Amino acid sequence: MFEAVQFIEVIGETGPRETSLGVHEEELDAVATARSARREFATSGSADYAWWIVREEGAQLANFIADSRSAKEFVLDLRSGELVEVRS
Repeated sequence: MFEAVQFIEVIGETGPRETSLGVHEEELDAVATARSARREFATSGSADYAWWIVREEGAQLANFIADSRSAKEFVLDLRSGELVEVRS
């Protein structure tokens, strides 16, 4: 099971707001959910900083990472432990 999670740092608040966007059986479905939330945030006009991750349910390690200040997306290479940019 894979969880898509959104974090938003609201200006003037301490620490980010963490919101689970849903749990999916397939990792690609969780990534699609995170990408959808990212597109929605981009069109909201918010000045806050947000980022999205996909991780195995309950894990502390993310498989997918994207943020609101960059068009780049990253995945974690489990062999090397390094983030690798996703190129479309």
